[in-house]
Amino acid sequence: MSTLILLGGLFFMPAAHAASKAEIDAKVKATMTTFYSQVKSGKELAQKSVAILVFPEVFKAGFGVGGEFGEGAMLEHGKTTGYYNTAAASIGLQIGAQVKSQVIMFMTRDALRGFKASKGWKAGVDGSVALVTVGAGGDVDTETVKDPIIGFIFSNKGLMYNLTFEGSKITRVNK
Repeated sequence: MSTLILLGGLFFMPAAHAASKAEIDAKVKATMTTFYSQVKSGKELAQKSVAILVFPEVFKAGFGVGGEFGEGAMLEHGKTTGYYNTAAASIGLQIGAQVKSQVIMFMTRDALRGFKASKGWKAGVDGSVALVTVGAGGDVDTETVKDPIIGFIFSNKGLMYNLTFEGSKITRVNK
């Protein structure tokens, strides 16, 4: 019972203290700096993209039932054009907690238009995010970068390991 209470506190902790625009913007900038240092062709891909959605900290925890939450910002031509949150729930064999960063690049205007037209975009339902695997030395799989929406998950810390965007609901929020 105490474990459930502890996990419940973790799930609602990020939501209880919603970050300000300035806090999110600072974390997004730092996350992109880390991304560029870890992914060799990161800057080149960013320049080719139409928009980039960055979630600096996505908190995930689970004990049989799991959940995740994070806040981030959309960058278009290097400027913030909106703020978003991501949330997901899962059931299954899982125990632990982690914090990860997510970078989602929209490579076509149609993909971005479809994302913005939604009232709560669900990865895997409203659009597919091709998860880019970063090889040794930060090399990117060149086949994946041909997809209209590509995503990176990095800086995993903690006991849980589940690299996917599937099931995540992304919603625009007013800040």
